[in-house]
Amino acid sequence: MFSFKLEIGEEPFVLVHTTENRGFTPEEVAERCVAKIISVSDNAHPGIRDQANAYKKHIEKVVAHYMREAIRSDRTTVYNNLKDAGHPELADAIRRL
Repeated sequence: MFSFKLEIGEEPFVLVHTTENRGFTPEEVAERCVAKIISVSDNAHPGIRDQANAYKKHIEKVVAHYMREAIRSDRTTVYNNLKDAGHPELADAIRRL
């Protein structure tokens, strides 16, 4: 994964993430999601900063877990819709992903 960040002032003005020949993994998306939800100042007390960063890592794992569940659930829906539409071979290919 490639990332590019342009900062103007304290907040990133432009932040670009790319991949090559694949989509983003649940872990990569979870990391970006949690970065938007939880932040801690570099100037915070070291104990508070360490605790916040540990909490952030934990929440990334939780978000990634539920994203993987959502992906599996969506594939089940796509599988059933394709099978009901008379495309059992395509449905089976989706199931194997």
